[in-house]
Amino acid sequence: MKRKFLTNLLLLITLNVLVKPFWLLGIDRTVQNVVGAQEYGFYFSLFNFSIILNIFLDLGITNFNNREIARHKHMVVKYLSNLITAKFFLGLIYLLISIFAAWLIGYKWYQMKLLLFLILNQFMNSFILYLRSNINGMHLFKTDSILSVLDRLLLILICSVLLWGKVTQTPFKIEWLVYAQSISYFLALIIVLVIILLRAGIIKPRFDRLHILYFLKQSIPFALLGLLMSLYTRIDTVMLERLLPDGKMQAGIYAQAFRLLDAGSMAGYLFAVLLLPIFSRMLQNKEDVGQLLRFSFILIILPTLSLAIASVFHKYSVMNLLYHHHVEESGIVFGILMFSLVFVSSGYIFGTLLTANGNLRQLNIISGISVVLNVVLNFALIPRYQAQGSAIASLVSLGLVSVLQVVTLKKVMSEKLEMRFGKLAIFTAGLLLAGYMLEFIPVHWFLRVSVLFIIAFLFSYTLNLISLKKLREIFQVSNFKSRQ
Repeated sequence: MKRKFLTNLLLLITLNVLVKPFWLLGIDRTVQNVVGAQEYGFYFSLFNFSIILNIFLDLGITNFNNREIARHKHMVVKYLSNLITAKFFLGLIYLLISIFAAWLIGYKWYQMKLLLFLILNQFMNSFILYLRSNINGMHLFKTDSILSVLDRLLLILICSVLLWGKVTQTPFKIEWLVYAQSISYFLALIIVLVIILLRAGIIKPRFDRLHILYFLKQSIPFALLGLLMSLYTRIDTVMLERLLPDGKMQAGIYAQAFRLLDAGSMAGYLFAVLLLPIFSRMLQNKEDVGQLLRFSFILIILPTLSLAIASVFHKYSVMNLLYHHHVEESGIVFGILMFSLVFVSSGYIFGTLLTANGNLRQLNIISGISVVLNVVLNFALIPRYQAQGSAIASLVSLGLVSVLQVVTLKKVMSEKLEMRFGKLAIFTAGLLLAGYMLEFIPVHWFLRVSVLFIIAFLFSYTLNLISLKKLREIFQVSNFKSRQ
């Protein structure tokens, strides 16, 4: 199972590394530099607002469906027939709740207009993710890997033309980014739907009230978890924009740093996408998940720790490389947020196993505690520290989630959790010391970062956190099977 996980993970990461970082650091970053931090902050706070409430689009159906199809592939057509109807019904509920919530917190008409398009985009994106969950649940990982970058690839093409194609005399407007998203999501939705129809045959949408109520009842714990996770990861910029006189500017500064956290967390998300159906099927078949858990955790946490430590020592250099304005302010935020990446990545591993094992109640309690802590810290820190305060609140709440997930996992699956946290602590301390000492070497900062990553590899090998022999064996067997 480790071989299957690794080979599909490599394909998924390769495609996403080619497309999504170019979107975030090439297109999205350029848009912010062109329109300015205030205009982008206006868009970014609305975008996060639409994400917080988009759980009402899904109510956990996608994660539930992914888990169930992985266990019972023959149910795909039956589930599709009923859940497609349910998705449209939930879309209407999401629209009404979003408009009411936007009115409640005081959004004006010019904000509402852009929010309506963002709501439409979230609906299409949610529908794409649901359709892909059927493909993923059937273990068609290669097909899903290609589909995972389709919408971003289309968006890159459209925005590239608008930014550099000289097709208009008007400077790029932030609204154009939202409209380009609408077009790319629509085209991607059509393509994914065609693939589903080719795989599953003709699907006749049905409104079977009993079946839909059953699905919604089963998926509500997933929905609550999704809502709580959206709150403690996305509410920061909404609160920044609402609580401060220069809220749009502070949200834009936060967005500059958050963009790199978003790019860095991509690998962890891809791990989770693959691990959820694999963990679910292994647990269903009563197979030991301990080895895969340890393997995937070490595989994600070592580069994440290295990246976080390198970012702390070179935060201003990175921001200066990417942005034209607010380098110092966003640099401090960036240094804080990149340590949050460690907790985000570990959460994608441990949280996914708890989800596959059905421990939704425990995950919801953990997330609920984190939401309360995050909101309280934001209220306390934002008025004094602005964007930096939000970054601190995010770091503390994400750290709490990660610790509580590990504690819970030890309780519910103690015999399967043998992690090397002691060695990881030594690895972290050694890398911090190496990063500090490298600061005294008068060379370009990029060279110091490269040396730090080499030291990280040597540390991990010396501490036996990674085994080249095991990796080589996995690749050799995978290559042999691919040739057969």
